[in-house]
Amino acid sequence: MTRHEDISPEYTGRKLRELAGKIIDNQAVMTLATAEDGAAWAAPVYFVFRKSGFYFLSDPEARHIRESLEGGKAAASIHAPAATWQEIRGVQMSGTIRREKSPMEAAAAIAAYLKKFPFTREFFKPGEIPDLEAFGNRFRVRLYRFTPSLIYYLDNQIRFGFREEIRL
Repeated sequence: MTRHEDISPEYTGRKLRELAGKIIDNQAVMTLATAEDGAAWAAPVYFVFRKSGFYFLSDPEARHIRESLEGGKAAASIHAPAATWQEIRGVQMSGTIRREKSPMEAAAAIAAYLKKFPFTREFFKPGEIPDLEAFGNRFRVRLYRFTPSLIYYLDNQIRFGFREEIRL
């Protein structure tokens, strides 16, 4: 963890986790990054955060899924909108992506997804239950979980180039 002597003591690990949590809660899109054979790739996905994991739906044949499962590694970032360099703030992470196989965890993640993105119900017929199976059948997607192993909070509002390792 990097300590900056010119940073106000109010920016403790707890405060930085709170600031990072607000960004995570208020943003809809996470950008996933993978690489294979020296070629990098980035893919934006809608996500929900629960139990220290970021859940998203993707096609199993999508490049970011194939590369992350084959290589075992991925990176992700979530950022608030910024019109100036002073407004740049967000979360940068490295970790792994795995298909969610627990039926209970998948059901909870889909419920959270529907709550965060209520418009997704519009893709289903009246009376059709938009559960994981319905999403899979409709869009040929599966539920995945990005689990970060390293997380940084960055915030130019604190100081230009401010970046501090945190735990969520």
